[in-house]
Amino acid sequence: MKDDLVLIKKLQNQDTQALSRVYDLYSGAIYGVILRMCKDESLAQDLLQETFMKIWQKSHTYDPDKGKFFTWSYRIARNITLNSLRKKDTLIQTEDLSVYKERSTSEAEKDITQLEGSLKKLEPHHQKALELVYFNGLTHREAHEEMDVPLGTFKSYIKQALKKLRESYKEELVIVWIIIEMMR
Repeated sequence: MKDDLVLIKKLQNQDTQALSRVYDLYSGAIYGVILRMCKDESLAQDLLQETFMKIWQKSHTYDPDKGKFFTWSYRIARNITLNSLRKKDTLIQTEDLSVYKERSTSEAEKDITQLEGSLKKLEPHHQKALELVYFNGLTHREAHEEMDVPLGTFKSYIKQALKKLRESYKEELVIVWIIIEMMR
């Protein structure tokens, strides 16, 4: 126990050899915990590395009077793993999420033509609002600045435009509306 305290003091003083020794002592057990939680070897290896980076950066916050070093390290690993599992929002699409798997090109073109026709029936400011948000990917805040109108006015443009589209599409738009709302 006394040897551990000396090692932890060295780690707190940013001694890289102490970090290496701590890694040798605890990495196996911590990796096992992470792997049991995430059930993915590649992810577990990344999370283990992230855990030891956090241990290195936060070692000065460890207080031996409050508990064992392993328990402190375990909590860091657990929190990092839980945070990783919670944020499954991947920024890069890795799967084929095609909506139309068995449709011919002409059917998809027909749907696009119908959508374009419905959009062209809208007033120009409604068209522009939908274009900025749904086709250009702007947030409502960015888009209202682009159109140079108050945010509340812009939001009402979107609401009115979607209401008019809903009326023109009836049941078909309900599906599109659900998809759009799920993407928010």
